[in-house]
Amino acid sequence: MNDQLQKFMFNAAPVRGEIVSLQNTWQEVLARRSYPAPVRNVLGEMMAACALLSANLKFDGTLIMQIYGDGPVQMLVVQCNSDLSLRATAKLAEGAADRITDDMTLPVLLNQHGRGRCVITLDPADKKPGQQPYQGIVPLSGEHGPLATMAEVLEHYMHHSEQLDTRLWLAANTDRAVGMLLQKLPGDGGIVPHPGEHDADTWQRVCHLGGTLSTEELLKEEPQTVFRRLFWQENVQHFEPAATRFQCSCSREKVGAMLKMLGREEVDSVIEERGDVEVHCEFCNQRYEFDPVDVAQLFVASEISQGVVQAPQQRH
Repeated sequence: MNDQLQKFMFNAAPVRGEIVSLQNTWQEVLARRSYPAPVRNVLGEMMAACALLSANLKFDGTLIMQIYGDGPVQMLVVQCNSDLSLRATAKLAEGAADRITDDMTLPVLLNQHGRGRCVITLDPADKKPGQQPYQGIVPLSGEHGPLATMAEVLEHYMHHSEQLDTRLWLAANTDRAVGMLLQKLPGDGGIVPHPGEHDADTWQRVCHLGGTLSTEELLKEEPQTVFRRLFWQENVQHFEPAATRFQCSCSREKVGAMLKMLGREEVDSVIEERGDVEVHCEFCNQRYEFDPVDVAQLFVASEISQGVVQAPQQRH
């Protein structure tokens, strides 16, 4: 089955849902980086959740989900574009890979001292000059202490930052990253077939049904099977499935632009020390190498470009 995200709406109440299954997309991430099992699983859950949240946005741009940790894991990052192209990476503390065991929980990995944070950024593609991306930040702890799972972290975020009742079920392993979202919409919403058929209990009922879903079932069964088992008695409208894929936006041109921002002196010092400049993309692990000739051409082209702009001023 192809990677895809399926949206649906409960007709008798303002409740919507989504199920996503990432296999090839997730394998593309794992093929480029090797992570300890608990880090891998949390990153996969974030990737599924990022697709679920991004699919509800009404703008062309990127949703960036970042977890800043104060334990063995320093940072987890997932980006999802409007077309459901995704990329993901994790950064561990120095020497942490050897200390991480399979039984480590999310609070131990990311919130040992209570300073872990979840940051979600919405970055429109057509930003106006000076416009800043929207950003929401919540701690990895709730009213009753550290949040135990990525689903709890994001439910906490949606409740406090978006004021939307949201339930998430997330899971990941070496094969797949999967997730399901249920969300109660403000107002009456829904698509009520006949007057008087609005069902005020739908939200509680479908959340209860979702609560019967085990991690093993979510990972093992295809999304259609999961949906039928949970909601076969509900009146539901399905929408056209959307495909997901892995895509990294890095390029040699972007790396070159970054080197130019560092400045000629800084880059030349690296050349003098190492013989070349080597940059690895944190997301796709692509290696970009610039030797002394490449660097010279990079900055000469920049200087010529600046000279062309300044030339008319010099003639007056």
